[in-house]
Amino acid sequence: MTIFRTGLLAASLIVLSGGAAFADYELDILHINDLHSRIEAINAFDSTCSAEEEGKNECFGGVARLKTAIDAERQALSGRNVLLLNAGDNFQGSLFYTTYKGAVEAEFLNLMKFDAMTVGNHEFDDSEDGLATFLDKVEFPVVTANVAAGASSKLGDRIKPFVVIERGGEKIGIVGAVANDTAEISSPGDNVLIGDDVADITAAVGELKKQGIDKIVALTHVGYPRDLAAIAKIPDVDVVVGGHTHTLLSNTADKAEGPYPTLVDNPGGYKVPVVQAGAYSKYLGKLKVVFDDAGVVRQATGEPVLIDSAFKPDEAVAARIKELAGPIEELKNKIVAETAAPVDGSRETCRAAECQMGNLVADAILDRTKDQGMTIAVTNGGGLRASIDAGPVSMGEVLSILPFQNTVATFQLKGSDLTAALENGLGQIEEGAGRFPQVSGLKYTFDKTKPAGSRLVSVEAKEGDAFVPLDPEKTYGVASNNYMRAGGDGYSVFATAATNAYDFGPNLEVVVADYLAAHRPYTPYTDGRIAEAAAPAAETQATAETAGEAASTETAPAAGAETGTAARSAETPADATGGGETAEAATPAGGKHVVVRGDTLWDLAREAYGDGTLWRRISEANGNPRPRALAIGSELEIPAR
Repeated sequence: MTIFRTGLLAASLIVLSGGAAFADYELDILHINDLHSRIEAINAFDSTCSAEEEGKNECFGGVARLKTAIDAERQALSGRNVLLLNAGDNFQGSLFYTTYKGAVEAEFLNLMKFDAMTVGNHEFDDSEDGLATFLDKVEFPVVTANVAAGASSKLGDRIKPFVVIERGGEKIGIVGAVANDTAEISSPGDNVLIGDDVADITAAVGELKKQGIDKIVALTHVGYPRDLAAIAKIPDVDVVVGGHTHTLLSNTADKAEGPYPTLVDNPGGYKVPVVQAGAYSKYLGKLKVVFDDAGVVRQATGEPVLIDSAFKPDEAVAARIKELAGPIEELKNKIVAETAAPVDGSRETCRAAECQMGNLVADAILDRTKDQGMTIAVTNGGGLRASIDAGPVSMGEVLSILPFQNTVATFQLKGSDLTAALENGLGQIEEGAGRFPQVSGLKYTFDKTKPAGSRLVSVEAKEGDAFVPLDPEKTYGVASNNYMRAGGDGYSVFATAATNAYDFGPNLEVVVADYLAAHRPYTPYTDGRIAEAAAPAAETQATAETAGEAASTETAPAAGAETGTAARSAETPADATGGGETAEAATPAGGKHVVVRGDTLWDLAREAYGDGTLWRRISEANGNPRPRALAIGSELEIPAR
């Protein structure tokens, strides 16, 4: 892979033809893609930057900084031929979109004075209605050759196949395209037809050539692999400015997926520069293209600009953002669902065992992506940041659970690689690491006494109504979040081994809010999908005797996990048998308990009070010990209820 990238990098820096011609024409292209409503600045994890992080100069992007960066680049390029292009997916990704449905994005893009934009698939997330409202407001051309609006469509004829822009006495054709599967991954509706990107770009290029235009830029939202394999090979396309896959191309950044630009051989005997600039307003692409007198690219150089704290946010834009944020607070107070019982999302549970919140979020992700062929969902326990009480659930509460603005991501993965991912997730249980895998469509058993990397005992995948052993050679459709998909929390196998990876969207908090609303009132539960292997009976006996306790031949399950065949629901009485527990093992409230192997504060609270979420009561009465690392043999006071 390193050799391949080095070769591409070298190719990206070469001069594409001979010496300078008299009629050489230089064009500077500034570009963004996949803004995803990051109106406010973001942090290193692509979520909203806090005031504390801003104070430490740890913020990136946001439209106020983006405006400053664009203005600075335009000033530096004053007197030159400059285009500012937008490769789509401005919608979906923050509460600004949820609240204003594209109006805010249109307002700020207008301020930046884009020359052209192609639509992304997320522009159709609220059907053609949402895009029509956006088109009502934007003051620049929108070009997407493979979008055909029907006679009754609200889009009318406002999305053109191409636009011709004149700079420095030369005409440049900009032709757009969106992903061919937009009808499957978004909601354009019956009045909008999504055609074939290659065929429709080819037809548009033909029309441009008839007009004598020989400098043609394909502005696409089809993804970096598709740009390389197909778009850059369309006859007479000279430059490809892309989006959709959130790909960072760079000649200096360590995490770049390729050189900027990446050069592709066109069947016409010339090389086509392909560029993309990450996502979320963190980068501004900056490409310089030199055309010869025949309209063929002779040279292409550049590098994306990192929009970091060196760029002071535009004061007028920042003030407008603050003004627009007011109604968002109202949205946070909106009741979106209700629950029949508290939903446990405590870190002590969700980073070590099956937990109710993990089931809720993983089930919601899988439900949202099942129509895309996904059969398994995996999400990290560390991404779950709160529990919720029984009763009405506000959007603010959902945001407290999922505050990071992560989006749903989908990909294909072999069973063997999925096993490796689960082993990663189980590798730091003792440290309470956030990588613990909460799942849906899967069942697995683990043994945390084994060394990290060999803790999985068994894994089963759901097929129809049954679970069958995971096939290491089979490819599965997996849904997760964009943080994990990119390798976060040690899930590097998702980044390196997954195929057809895509940050599908929308945001996790929206997915979970919608799922809760559809299952109103929602009843939290655990069902044994994650189980901890029981310790051998002899070991348990010896441990209990050493601790001065009456021996038991069973070990308490991990917090939140049900190990029997009939798992308890949230409404099952705490003294019920099953799930690997016995009624005799219960610790009475108002007494004392000597810790044995496998005890957790969650288990003790569930036994004493019938509610594991009350574990903090025991913790505070005993000097706040580590809830999942209790000293065997120590005595704990169990306060009265």
